[in-house]
Amino acid sequence: MFGLLFCILFTPGVSEFLCTSSDLEISYTFCDFIAHAFMFNLTPCSIMDNSVWKAALTWIPRSDITFLKIVFKVWYDSAKALHWKEVLCSGADDKYAVCGTLKGETIATAFDIKGVRTKFPKGNYTIVLQGFSDDSENNMVMCLNFTMIVKQDPF
Repeated sequence: MFGLLFCILFTPGVSEFLCTSSDLEISYTFCDFIAHAFMFNLTPCSIMDNSVWKAALTWIPRSDITFLKIVFKVWYDSAKALHWKEVLCSGADDKYAVCGTLKGETIATAFDIKGVRTKFPKGNYTIVLQGFSDDSENNMVMCLNFTMIVKQDPF
């Protein structure tokens, strides 16, 4: 039941199929039409397993990361389910490895996604993850549009 999610993308606007299992299917596209150097790895490719997802990210940003605000939006069957914002890098006492990365440098980091403990009902999820280099959310440095299809109820 353990799958592997791994992809390198350089082509904008193309949907990439990331993983499939008997209970889950995930794909994504970039929200903009600018080429990216990006790699994402996620295990396991299952939501029935109650373990924490392990993620690894490699990315070469197109601008310096001195300030980074993340905006995370989730829709479940077209209804807004979550809208979360967080400043990850502010230029002072930053605790994340991506903070301070210069344009063209490679970010390589691993992290846990603990939300997998949530019981996701069967259905279609749209997840938009945006990164901004300013607090006003005018200067987008990254935007990913994930499609997650949960194929069976976990109950």
